[in-house]
Amino acid sequence: MRYFLTYILCLVGVLAMGQNKQILYGFDAVPQSLMLNPGSHVTQKKHFGVPFLSQIHVNGGASGVTAYDIFKDEAESINDRIRTAIFEMDNTNFFTVTQQLELINFGWRARNEIYFSGGIYQELDFISYFPKDLAILAWEGNRDYLDYPFNLGEISATGDLTTVFHFGVNKKISKRLTLGSRLKIYSSMISFRSVDNQGTFTTSLGGPDAENIYEHTIQNADLNLQTSGYASLTDSENSGDVTSDILGRALFGGNLGVGVDIGMNYEINDAWSFSASALDVGAIFHTKDVENYRAHGTYTLDGINLIFPPLSDGEATLPYYDNLEDEIKNELALDTLTTSYTQLRPLKFNASITYGFGIFNSSGPCDCLNMDGSQLHKQNVGLQFYSIFRPQGPQMAGTLFYYRRISNFLSAKATYTVDSFSSSNVGLGIAADIGKVNFYLAADNLLRYNNLAKAKSVSLQLGFNIKIDDE
Repeated sequence: MRYFLTYILCLVGVLAMGQNKQILYGFDAVPQSLMLNPGSHVTQKKHFGVPFLSQIHVNGGASGVTAYDIFKDEAESINDRIRTAIFEMDNTNFFTVTQQLELINFGWRARNEIYFSGGIYQELDFISYFPKDLAILAWEGNRDYLDYPFNLGEISATGDLTTVFHFGVNKKISKRLTLGSRLKIYSSMISFRSVDNQGTFTTSLGGPDAENIYEHTIQNADLNLQTSGYASLTDSENSGDVTSDILGRALFGGNLGVGVDIGMNYEINDAWSFSASALDVGAIFHTKDVENYRAHGTYTLDGINLIFPPLSDGEATLPYYDNLEDEIKNELALDTLTTSYTQLRPLKFNASITYGFGIFNSSGPCDCLNMDGSQLHKQNVGLQFYSIFRPQGPQMAGTLFYYRRISNFLSAKATYTVDSFSSSNVGLGIAADIGKVNFYLAADNLLRYNNLAKAKSVSLQLGFNIKIDDE
C-alpha cells in the first residue's frame, strides 16, 4: 500500500493539471473567446477553425503539493518528503486535470447582424480531493493511532470523458448591450463519481473475551461509486472493440445530456464595460451501461484464529480468507446496482470589469469605429472573477489583466491570477492574424517555467483559425 501511495503522489505531482481560461476570456482577437462568453464582442465577419487544431487545451493543478516537494535534491529521503507532504496537506486539497480538443469550430455573421457559431469538442475533466486520513493510514499504519476514527468520508472524486456538440447566437441588442447564448448536447463516453461518502475505520484494544489484541471496526459506512460506460469496457468478450465503442459514444452513442451557456457584455460608457457568463448550466442523464456500487453498514474484525490440522489427518487448511470475505459481505451490504442517475455539469461563472483607453486605428488617421458603432480601444485593463462548482464547494480565482492591440495583426494579454494553487500566477497570451490565418498561444505560471516542477498548476492553450474580418 505504501508503494502504491508513493506512485500516486509522484504521478499527480508530475501530471496534475482546473478549467480557468483567464487569458482567453475577453480576448476578442481569438474566436474561441466566444466559448467563454457567448455574449462577448465579435469583430470578425466569419471564422472557421482548423479541424483538430483550432483549440488544444491542457489546464489544471495540485493545490497542496508539487513534484519539487517530492523529488527535490536534499539530504532527507524521498520517504521522508512524502511523509511531510501527507501531513502538510489537508482534506480540502485537490488534484485536477482538464483537457479539451476542439474538433470543429465555425461562425458567421448573418444579414440581421446575429453572429452564429457552433462546433464539436472533446473534454476530459477529473478532480480528486486528498483523503488525508486514509493516506496516513496507508503510510503509517494503525499501530500509533489506536481509537482514532479514520474518516472514510474523505473519499471524493469525479471523472468524465465527454463529447460536446454546441450551437450559439450572439447579438448586439443596443449600442451598449450584447447578449449571447449557446445550446449544448453532451455525449458522455465514460463517467465515474464517488462523493458524499460516510463512515469511519477505528482500531482499538480488544476486550477480555476478544480473540486477538486489536479490534478493527468500520462504523456507519456508506460508500458509493457511480459509473457509466465502464462496465462494458471490462467485459472480456468485448475487449477488442474498446476503441470502436468509445468512438460510437462520442457521436451521440453515449449517455446524453443537455446544457446552455449564457453571456453578456455591457458598455457602461465609452471607457468602462462589464461582462459576465455562466457556462455548462445543464446535466447528463446516465441510463446506458450503468453500474453503481454501494457498501454500507457496521463491521468489527477482531482477527482470524488460524487452525492448522496435522498433515497426517489429510485435512485441507480451512479457507480463512474466503470465509472472511463472506463474513464481510454479510455484515457490510455490498450492492451492485444498474439504477440510472443524473449528473449536473460543473457550472462555471465568469465576470469582469474593464477600462479601455486609446482608440485603436486600424486603417488610417480616422477616429476608428468598428462595424456596430462601438469604439475599439487600443489598451484595456481590468479585473476578472472566475468560479467553478465542485463536489466540496466552489473553487474561485481573481485575475488582474492588461490587454493591448499592438498592431493590425498582433494582440497580447498579460494576466496576474490568485487562485487555489498560487498567489503569483503570471500568464501571457498572444494572437496574430497573418492574412486570414489566426493563431493564438496562451500559457500561465510563467514565473515557474525555469523549473516547472515547482509549479502547482500549468495551463497551455493554442490554436489555428481562418478568420475573415469585416471591411
